[in-house]
Amino acid sequence: MTRRELLAAGAAFATCATPLMAAQTHIDKSRISAITDEIGLSTLEAIAFAHYYGMQNVEIRNSPGKKEYYLLPEADIKADSDLFAKEGLKVSFVNTGLLKYTWPDTEPVRRRPETPEARDKRLAAEKVRWLQRAEDLQKAIRCAHIMGCDKVRVFAGTRVADPTTLYQRIADTLGEMSKLAEKEKVYLLLENEGSQNVALASELADVMKLIPSPWVGYNWDPHNAYGKEKAYPEGYGLLPKSRMLNLQIKGKGVMPESPEKEDWRAIFTALNNDGYEGKIGLETHLFDGTLITAAHKSMDEIMKIVREV
Repeated sequence: MTRRELLAAGAAFATCATPLMAAQTHIDKSRISAITDEIGLSTLEAIAFAHYYGMQNVEIRNSPGKKEYYLLPEADIKADSDLFAKEGLKVSFVNTGLLKYTWPDTEPVRRRPETPEARDKRLAAEKVRWLQRAEDLQKAIRCAHIMGCDKVRVFAGTRVADPTTLYQRIADTLGEMSKLAEKEKVYLLLENEGSQNVALASELADVMKLIPSPWVGYNWDPHNAYGKEKAYPEGYGLLPKSRMLNLQIKGKGVMPESPEKEDWRAIFTALNNDGYEGKIGLETHLFDGTLITAAHKSMDEIMKIVREV
């Protein structure tokens, strides 16, 4: 082959390869997921919802009407795992409440007053949870394995007056947990949440810098910081994109008539441009009796954005 022919062949390959690579990161409905206990009042209802929208993935948190999945007997977890598999659905994310409580020797900023007795009772219960965090992580990882999933949600402890004072402790705690996560091939995803020490995009970015393990990423829920930062472009622009392994959308952030609507078209476009390869899950999160109706309104809008973007 001459040099001219070689260059021509290379140009032809590049022309063919570019659309393929773009397709690998383009967001379509195969990348959309949803938390089951907020799209149905039972597992079967949640599955029906997923089928209605042609979804291939679901997220889990609580078994509808029961405890968090990872706290259930393994037989119960396996029963729903088998059901999801039979219905052609993959579990994209295991949402847990791991570390979502006041950590020992910290003083949270709490809105509600509590009696000394209530405070003592709360602190005792939270200390137990802290001491058994490794055991709880093992349960969560086991749940993920049964569900055929490799991502588990964690938090950063109830928010204190100055969260920056706990950044290194958060990093050390998640770093220690990441050793088991790496061994079991499960990613730990730190979620930003208003009640927690990591609530804003900037806080996610700062903490991620302190955790070198590739087995720790984050789940970005921009509406969890609503009123404290603008999700796009400010919040999004601060995030370490390569460590975003899941993304969640609140119903209030996407329903057309919502006064708290986020600019999800712009976010989806940015995600495509930046090569985001993870899933996007709906967390309806409305508890005024309109949950399922809101779930449909939210997913209708999400699918519309997917088609348009």
